[in-house]
Amino acid sequence: MGTIAEQSTELRMATFRLTRRIRAQKADQALSDAQFAVLAGLHHHGTQTLTELAERERVSAPSMNRTVNCLEESGYLARTADDVDRRKTNISLTDAGRDVVKATTSKRDAWLTTRLRELSKEDRATLARAAELMGGLATQ
Repeated sequence: MGTIAEQSTELRMATFRLTRRIRAQKADQALSDAQFAVLAGLHHHGTQTLTELAERERVSAPSMNRTVNCLEESGYLARTADDVDRRKTNISLTDAGRDVVKATTSKRDAWLTTRLRELSKEDRATLARAAELMGGLATQ
C-alpha cells in the first residue's frame, strides 16, 4: 500500500491520467481545455460578464478577453449589452456553443461508460465509492 505520501502521488497521477484521457474526448478538437471550460461554465451558470468569467476561471480579465474573442469568432458565444447597465457586456452561449458542450459531454460520458463496462461489478462499486470520497476531498 505504501505510505500516505506514496498513495497521494499514485492518486494524483492516476487522476491526472484519467482526466487527460477524458478531456481528449471533444466534439471540436480545436477547442483548448480552457476554452471548453468557459463554454461549460456558461452552459452551467448561464450568461455572465467578462469579469465573472475571469473570476470563475481564476485568470486575468485580458486573458479571458482573448479566450472570449476566440470563442466568439468560432460562433460559440455572443456578447450583448446589458439591458440595465449599458456599460456592461453579457456573454452567453449561442446554439452552436450549447451544441458543442452537449456533444462533448456526451462523447466523454460514452468513453467513460465504455471503460467502466470493461470492469467487474466489484471494481465499478469500488470506483463509485472512490468518486464519493474524491468529491468530498475536492470540496475541502
